[in-house]
Amino acid sequence: MCGIVGYIGKRDVAPLLLEGLQRLEYRGYDSAGVVINSPKASGLKMVKAKGRVRDLEARVPKRFTGTTGIAHTRWATHGAPSDENAHPHLNAENNVAVVHNGIIDNASELRAKLVADGVEFLSETDTEVLVHLVARSQADSLEEKVREALRHVEGTYGIAVMHADFSDRIVVARNGSPVVLGIGEKEMFVASDIAALVSHTRQVVTLEDGEMATLKADDFRTYTTEGSRTTATPTTVEWEAESYDMGGHDTYMHKEISEQADAVDRVLRGRIDDRFSTVHLGGLNLDAREARGIRRVKILGCGTSYHAGMIGAQLIEELARIPADAEPASEFRYRNPVVDPDTLYVAVSQSGETYDVLAAVQELKRKGARVLGVVNVVGSAIAREADGGMYVHAGPEVCVVSTKCFTNTVVAFALLALHLGRIRDLSVSDGKRLIAGLRKLPGQIAEILEGEDEIKKLAEEYAGAQSMMFIGRVRGYPVALEASLKLKEISYIHAEAYPASELKHGPLALIEPALPTVAIVPDDDLLEKNRAALEEIKARSGRILAVAHREQEKADHTIVVPKNETELDPILMGIPLQLLAYHTALAMGRDIDKPRNLAKSVTVE
Repeated sequence: MCGIVGYIGKRDVAPLLLEGLQRLEYRGYDSAGVVINSPKASGLKMVKAKGRVRDLEARVPKRFTGTTGIAHTRWATHGAPSDENAHPHLNAENNVAVVHNGIIDNASELRAKLVADGVEFLSETDTEVLVHLVARSQADSLEEKVREALRHVEGTYGIAVMHADFSDRIVVARNGSPVVLGIGEKEMFVASDIAALVSHTRQVVTLEDGEMATLKADDFRTYTTEGSRTTATPTTVEWEAESYDMGGHDTYMHKEISEQADAVDRVLRGRIDDRFSTVHLGGLNLDAREARGIRRVKILGCGTSYHAGMIGAQLIEELARIPADAEPASEFRYRNPVVDPDTLYVAVSQSGETYDVLAAVQELKRKGARVLGVVNVVGSAIAREADGGMYVHAGPEVCVVSTKCFTNTVVAFALLALHLGRIRDLSVSDGKRLIAGLRKLPGQIAEILEGEDEIKKLAEEYAGAQSMMFIGRVRGYPVALEASLKLKEISYIHAEAYPASELKHGPLALIEPALPTVAIVPDDDLLEKNRAALEEIKARSGRILAVAHREQEKADHTIVVPKNETELDPILMGIPLQLLAYHTALAMGRDIDKPRNLAKSVTVE
């Protein structure tokens, strides 16, 4: 979740590093810092600051020049946000600097041993133990010093290390936290995210867990933490630098909401097979015989990805008639689950690096399970670990909260459900019906977005609420969960989501005029049941905002969305609620792209 940027070459490094940090601001952070190897000074020079990258930039002196450096944006885990706890961490006596993403689980034990040996710590962070371990190593090369230090470390890390005595190189290593090398012309880059690289190079190498690399201006080499050479072939990043710009919007979230019609078109493109009323999903690496042998589908994700997985599970059960359910990956990996050889496991992650999901995938693979990945980032860890899967092709998503990737992920699950259904018992006519519905989605999303002004007015009316409830039945319940999450993430209004059928079993006690309810009311076989829930709320003087396919008499306000096929309606009903959350937060003056306490890619436990 933190950000790493590094450079070695011939250009002035400080502006490059600061630009890279700005590209990574969307990941969430509370402090930033930069260290460079300056030929005009003896050793390494460092500047750090609590706050934003602009606060760091204001502290950088004019004569802060050099051609090699590493930089970091930190999201606090060990120690509060402060100048002292910001990265990089520097052992001034030995001129060793380290930036680190992840968590060192045995940091307390290592710190105690180092303190007993007379080492003085300047921060509360777990990372600082790495600096001292590298500095105290008696090895002859920086690579061996880092390798020796890592032998003592338990936990996750993505690190970049500089040493004044080895000024011609940067050494990096990965275990559970992303590290990407950027290959330039007589210059090399390193980052935790390709967003920091694409304005300079589109040739990248993604390190595997347990892998290290040495970067020099004109070369790089990769090897394991045990010292064995590995083969690294650069790949070309498909996203352009412009994909990370706001494109005339006031926030990245608004830009990404507005991109959803095009994004859904991308996830559908080239995958529909009209001849057989199905879809092509070659990346699954799952033939028809194997697909027919699946007895259960288990979908694992966290946060928004978990909600997308809940909708996906319902689609798979409805269309393929395979028992399916979704579970938070963070819970699954700790409950010693029974791993069934006839179960297909699907790991969902926008970044493809979410640590809890990745750890669940690794545990499943260790137990012989078949795992598919549904991710947005090509070449990400989950994509590489899985047996097969689907890319959702949403394009770069910069805002911390996910919108277009959620929508594309649900569409990808609709494709998977249709594919499995047509292999099994779903009829040709149903296949044609669903394909027609999928093709209508981009146009219908565009239609919903055209009603933004009306949703903005509603948001301003509801922005004064201290708390809100979201309800839905069956297909509508995951939509309610996701809408509730979006509102609390960026507006900080307390929000809860419940199945509408559960109102009478407790939550109805909360209903009063001061607590608005957002109700998901699709035109399906549960319409009258949902209307009965609205009656219950209205009888207790509750205010109601309905999201429905037609005006709802019992609602104070209704957002009308276009009707699609019943199975696909949840995809559309989530779109206006993204806008509702956005404009509510805007009315409250929130920092929408950088909500407090949150980070984009959660690569720690």
